[in-house]
Amino acid sequence: MPADLSEAEAANALMRLAREIARHDRLYHAEDAPEITDAEYDALVRRNAEIEAAFPHLVRPDSPSRKVGHQIAASPLGKVTHEVRMMSLDNAFSREEVAEWLARMRRFLALPEDAPMAITAEDKIDGLSCSLRYEKGVLVRAATRGDGQVGEDVTANVAHIPDVPPTLPKGVPAIFEVRGEVYMEKQAFTALNAAQHEAGGKIFANPRNAAAGSLRQKDAGVTAKRPLRFWAHGWGAASALPGKTQSEVVAALRGWGFPVSPLFTRIDGGADELIAHFDAIGTARPSLPYDIDGVVYKLDRLDWQERLGFVAKAPRWALAHKFPAERAETVVQAIDIQVGRTGKLTPVGRLAPVLVGGVTVTNVTLHNRDEIARLGLRVGDRVVIQRAGDVIPQVVENLTREEPRAAFVFPDHCPECHSEAVAEEGEVDVRCTAGLICPAQRTQRLEHFVSRKALDIEGLGEKTIAQFYALGWLESPADIYRLKQRRADILALEGWQEKSVDNLLAAIEAKRAPDAARLLFALGIRHVGEVTARDLMKHFHTLAALRAMATLANADRLPFASSEVERQMREGVSTALDTNGDVAAQARAELTAIDGIGPSVVEALGDFFHEPHNVAVWEDLLSEVSPPRYEVKTLASRVAGKTVVFTGKLETMSRDEAKAQAERLGAKAAGSVSAKTDLLVAGPGAGSKLKKAAELGIETTDEAGWAAIVAEALGGGGAG
Repeated sequence: MPADLSEAEAANALMRLAREIARHDRLYHAEDAPEITDAEYDALVRRNAEIEAAFPHLVRPDSPSRKVGHQIAASPLGKVTHEVRMMSLDNAFSREEVAEWLARMRRFLALPEDAPMAITAEDKIDGLSCSLRYEKGVLVRAATRGDGQVGEDVTANVAHIPDVPPTLPKGVPAIFEVRGEVYMEKQAFTALNAAQHEAGGKIFANPRNAAAGSLRQKDAGVTAKRPLRFWAHGWGAASALPGKTQSEVVAALRGWGFPVSPLFTRIDGGADELIAHFDAIGTARPSLPYDIDGVVYKLDRLDWQERLGFVAKAPRWALAHKFPAERAETVVQAIDIQVGRTGKLTPVGRLAPVLVGGVTVTNVTLHNRDEIARLGLRVGDRVVIQRAGDVIPQVVENLTREEPRAAFVFPDHCPECHSEAVAEEGEVDVRCTAGLICPAQRTQRLEHFVSRKALDIEGLGEKTIAQFYALGWLESPADIYRLKQRRADILALEGWQEKSVDNLLAAIEAKRAPDAARLLFALGIRHVGEVTARDLMKHFHTLAALRAMATLANADRLPFASSEVERQMREGVSTALDTNGDVAAQARAELTAIDGIGPSVVEALGDFFHEPHNVAVWEDLLSEVSPPRYEVKTLASRVAGKTVVFTGKLETMSRDEAKAQAERLGAKAAGSVSAKTDLLVAGPGAGSKLKKAAELGIETTDEAGWAAIVAEALGGGGAG
């Protein structure tokens, strides 16, 4: 439970979840190649939401709760900026959550319990979101959702979908964006895969992937040959609306020639009636010609929708009630161990192929050593698995755990490099201790090193890194900067043109003086995420000073040679330490006094600098790059030198963004209210902190007031 986490643990958990969810968003939305089930994805999102609710001040700028879909990378289809953002939907998985959603809307609208509140309900088709823009009744543009702000231009492709009318009847609004789903029916999907198999083409995992891959073809002629369908469920930009309720507008869409859900209905009752309709659709689900994964509820009255508005990525007035995952039985034929970028050993079950919800699945993630023990899982066991629309399922139950069979022994050494593999105290994950020298971790760590939030070196993608690694050109981050010596070798490779090689080498050379915090984050040190890296560098300013302090802080825990400690001290640290006292304790105290830095970060830094191979990589890298002294410029503002606390739900920014703003204005962003607090910024849902601030007579403002303070400072333009 989030309540069991320390603040540092919560921050690191949110960092890991943000990365993991972003990766799965990319696989699902951008590459049409999901690796986990909908149920597993939903579990990750719910875990993130639970931790954010318990630690609202730790909400990250890249939080999944603030993002929709996935950012569109370079695409031959071109990009389209949506005039009105395409939102996602919040999910519910139980009657209680649906009832709470209804109650929450009543409270927001100040409606009495007996006041009627009509809700529409329709089956949630498993397709690809698409927006169709009509001007004066003529289709002028079609775009995918993308990240909600920018999607891909699929106008030419959509023109081949028979359900999409090229023109609308007379009298429609001058501008109207119809939004809905592009999908493929089950029977058409089966026929397409059979044809693909016969032609030696790509086999699609499920109808949703087939629809997405078919719509996003560079050649619209390929799309024309695919059996795509479309149905409408909403709208975006509109110069006028043909109704005052959701029901009336959907009826108008149907009248204009758009297919809508045949199960669309309006329900005037409460949660019981909604659940009854949900159950009825669930019963009909197997016989439907298309895949669905839930039911969507929307408040019918549009004026009430407008009053309720939106949270970060979803409307308050709509909810997706998801079906429980589908299940099947199969046998575990093998348990393999995979090694990730951070050295985590992840067990993967290899299954006897089984059909679940129309998709053949052969793999299942077993998460960690404790999960295998909880299930009592061994090779040969018969298990119940579940999925909710994708290929890799999860194990629900071991049906043969009581049968006599040899137990699975989780390895205590890395299967790739044979180094020791251990679990840190209090953690369930077992990790390889070899770090940067483990072959399984090297390419993934290099990918992290050049990623957008780290060094951001364009042109060094996963395939290029794998290719150069296989050739022996890339083994450590410093090797990236030596690639210029291999220009001729790279040009000799198939597929490389002179311009692309020179662009890559120029991108690398542009990062010879990288931001020190980005460089620290890029190294992938345990518990040192991008926020932690910035916090450390703001305090120490140079990487040499950070290394010295981290080494000293762990001098009594790790077997450093005394000469090494003395050498580190001679290099100088950010604060003069009393060499007659407990130097290690003083160094730890300085590190943990930094806001957001806890014992786990101190220990991780010590572990990193204790390993000779890590130090070798560190020194090799710093022989190639020269990060300037890290300084954070501040603006002159009326909160400069003051302590600011943020509480409640911030609706226009994340906690990290708000904290960054405060720091730029010369203020300190604290996590709790005390007599030293100068200003409390309270969003909706502010509780105990707001009450304590009132008791202490601390100045309080809302999010708009804080925005005014920021705008005032930006307008002044003074730097401190």
